[in-house]
Amino acid sequence: MKKHILGLIALATVALSPLTALAGGTTDITWYGHSAFKITTPKGKVLLIDPWLSNPANPKGKELLAGLDKADQILLTHAHGDHIGNTVEIAKKTGAKLIASNDLMKAMIKYGDFPAKQADFNGTGNIGGTLALLDGEVKITFVQAVHSSGLDYEDKSGLPKSLAYAGNPGGFLIAIANGPTVYHTGDTDLFGDMRFVGDVSAVDVMMACIGDKFTMGPDRAAAAVELVKPKMVIPMHFGTFAALTGTPEAFEQALKKRDLKTVYKRMQVNETLSWRQ
Repeated sequence: MKKHILGLIALATVALSPLTALAGGTTDITWYGHSAFKITTPKGKVLLIDPWLSNPANPKGKELLAGLDKADQILLTHAHGDHIGNTVEIAKKTGAKLIASNDLMKAMIKYGDFPAKQADFNGTGNIGGTLALLDGEVKITFVQAVHSSGLDYEDKSGLPKSLAYAGNPGGFLIAIANGPTVYHTGDTDLFGDMRFVGDVSAVDVMMACIGDKFTMGPDRAAAAVELVKPKMVIPMHFGTFAALTGTPEAFEQALKKRDLKTVYKRMQVNETLSWRQ
């Protein structure tokens, strides 16, 4: 176990050598700031989660968005604008398919201008359901989150923005063949059933919101980590706005107080972590 953890830390800080890249078998995880992540599977498939690339925390966001030319799936945890982000623009550029709850998918088509041909029954589910995607390389389970999920949209009658029903919020448990199992919490508070997320399927990497005010803050996020028991935790959804007062430093201290075995990894914006089985 100790050797495995040391291997994770090394992979998180050292770029892949050409030899490693040729050998294959790595899963790359890139953080774009806020709750936006890219996961590149060992076979080169690209998943984007809550892809707000142009968020205020990312100085290269607009440049990255302009240069993005590949995405296979876009996963949306809920309907808030800071999570939908650049979803529609990316979908229209790349042809990426939408992965979202049934209600959110319908709302994105009707109110969010998402291309209907890229949102179909194969990419939707609900809490507790699992999808097998990309020729079975990726399995995605919809998991609970305690939050809200109204969709802001421009009313065509010229009225101010309206709010559409978009289903319940959620998170994703993403199991990658020959790669890690990743738990993206979405926006959520701490809740007791988190213990079953890690109980049913061991979590390698947990992406935990820590910003407070709209989600759990550092102390409650540390309690969530204790319930899930992931091998590694990455803080997210902090510092993007002044209102998000939870900090990575406070989160790290809260984890230390609980004396957990989980590896704490604070990613920098646009940093990539490479995971090898």
